[in-house]
Amino acid sequence: MANVEHGGTAGNAFGAGAAESARARLRAIRIGLWVIAAVLAIRQVTVVLSTPKGERLTDLETWVGPNGVLHVKGSLYDSTQFTGTPFGGLVLKPLTRAAEQALGWGWTFGSLSLVVVLGLVVARALPHPVSRRTALLAAPVAISLLMLSLPVRNALYLGQTSIIPVLLVLLGCFAVRGERASGLLIGVAAALQPTMLLFAPLLWFTGRRRAVESSAITFAGLGALAWAAMPHDSTTYWVHHLAGVGLGGDADDLSNQSLHGALLRLGLNGPLEIALFLLLGAAVAALGLRRAIRYARDGQLLLAVAITGCVAVVVSPTSWQHQLLWVLLALVGRVGKKTSDRPMWPVAVILVMTLPAKMMLPNMAALFPLRDNVVLLAALAAATIVPFLSRTSEYYRAPIPTDYARPVPTRWKRVPLLPFLGRVFTRPNLLLELLLIRVGYSAYQQVRLAATGGTNAGGRTTAEHHGDQILSIERFLHIDIEHWVNHAVFKAEWLRDFFDFYYESFHFVVPLTVLAVLYARRPGDYRWARSALGFATLIALLGFWLFPLAPPRLMPGLGVVDTVHGVQDFSKPDYGTLTALTNQYAAMPSLHFGWSLWCGVVIAVLAPKWWMKALGLLHPLFTVSAIVATGNHWVLDAVGGAAVVGAGFGLTHLLQGPRPRPLMKPVEVSMKEPVPATGRTPS
Repeated sequence: MANVEHGGTAGNAFGAGAAESARARLRAIRIGLWVIAAVLAIRQVTVVLSTPKGERLTDLETWVGPNGVLHVKGSLYDSTQFTGTPFGGLVLKPLTRAAEQALGWGWTFGSLSLVVVLGLVVARALPHPVSRRTALLAAPVAISLLMLSLPVRNALYLGQTSIIPVLLVLLGCFAVRGERASGLLIGVAAALQPTMLLFAPLLWFTGRRRAVESSAITFAGLGALAWAAMPHDSTTYWVHHLAGVGLGGDADDLSNQSLHGALLRLGLNGPLEIALFLLLGAAVAALGLRRAIRYARDGQLLLAVAITGCVAVVVSPTSWQHQLLWVLLALVGRVGKKTSDRPMWPVAVILVMTLPAKMMLPNMAALFPLRDNVVLLAALAAATIVPFLSRTSEYYRAPIPTDYARPVPTRWKRVPLLPFLGRVFTRPNLLLELLLIRVGYSAYQQVRLAATGGTNAGGRTTAEHHGDQILSIERFLHIDIEHWVNHAVFKAEWLRDFFDFYYESFHFVVPLTVLAVLYARRPGDYRWARSALGFATLIALLGFWLFPLAPPRLMPGLGVVDTVHGVQDFSKPDYGTLTALTNQYAAMPSLHFGWSLWCGVVIAVLAPKWWMKALGLLHPLFTVSAIVATGNHWVLDAVGGAAVVGAGFGLTHLLQGPRPRPLMKPVEVSMKEPVPATGRTPS
């Protein structure tokens, strides 16, 4: 009995200590997330208020400024600059009496407060049951995502009101008590943005019919009030402009992410475009609202509301960028039966809603229809085809788990620092990998170009000065062979053509091929190799930023011939076809050599045959020869490339541990013939 009591006390003490430690970690994470949300909020306010007057809050200035349309005695819609409803104009008119500076500050901080409230409401609206950790962390995460999203940033910058209808709908669905109060808020939202009437079918078919009646009465009453106060404006808006159609910017502008805007951008117009828009819009509305009703009855009301909002984005004649918040809310839906597939939909939505479309897809003419309509496609997918899991599905709360590799012994006690990164053995989601690779490469291009102030000429003086420093170091080390190698190759036409071709062709092809083969054949090793390549590239970006360096071919007076683009006129250098996309003074470290060395190391480590290993090591040898022979890099650039690759592998080992070993298949024991007690098998 004494032993039992002692054991129980010790166990309780240990359990209490572990629970307290877990609570402390959760508290620290929560505080950190709130700090991030606060920093993002401060940054957004700073960006808006630090923008010169006349370039910020331009829409608000257009409405209520000294020469704004709300001051005009004639119609609000004479200039087509005001796109809101007559009721919206009636609400905004009192703001014309406010002091301009006070109005700007008040509008910015007021909008920011609405975003915070919106994030809190979304966090509370998550479908039950949710874990305590999710409940505590949801609010700061939601607020941070809203602050980063393009619709919120656009609304804060322009001084738009698009946050208000979204918040009113969410408050009506999740915050207030009573169906009549809920309908009242949704009716006000519809009076400000008529497409919010699409929420009436969702309320009706989920049993909240009093809310539908209340919203209809509210919408009609506020519309009648505006009509009585501004009959001419109301007639112009509802009759001549068909609820706002044709107001604001051109309907085929890229900012209009509606189905109508997409059809116009594809070259359709006139009766054919209108008929097709009405037909497709009706189909999307019917299918989307049916899905929303199904998920609402399933207990996922927030997802149902988000789907309905996405339907409104698609079928509205104009859905400007600041009106697209509904797409971001759709990330609450769960997609995928496997744990490894779960992040795909949320990550895709977050990237679409926080990054410019040109970072999502390459700058290729064939992809322009996708790139120009990427947010519309996300809204259309959420409304109609994304297979969100039902709460009754066995995979909703318990997806197919991820396989883990066997732990690999390490020399150091604290390695790996993040064990969960290195133990995953299953193949990652391909679409997610491709998406992240594309976004990562876009960020790589942007950082390279930003390192010289956004232009190649911007960092030329500094880059040439650093080039002189590198040349001096190489002369001291007696490795300044660039001029000799370059001219020797230039004189041999066949060798020059070979190195030019190798330099231009294999930089991307070989790494992508290695990644593709590993993904298909060695998924565990794919994660290890991909992480090392990513870390090496990130470290290289710091080098580009801190040490802009002119390559030998762009050094005046050095006499190195640009074998790819010809002899340079240094009064106006030819930077090549990628002048507008990348920084030609990002020579240190050389990722041409770094990526090739990464390929060589990976092939040498993983290839099963000795001749494969040898061929893999030839790639960095040819690459270093090509970058020096063509005049694109110094010898020390290759040394820098090798250093960042070594650091990439080292950081991967530190965070993930050693390369995982393949899973061993369990030995199957036949139970057809029992083993005798003597331990001998039957003859």
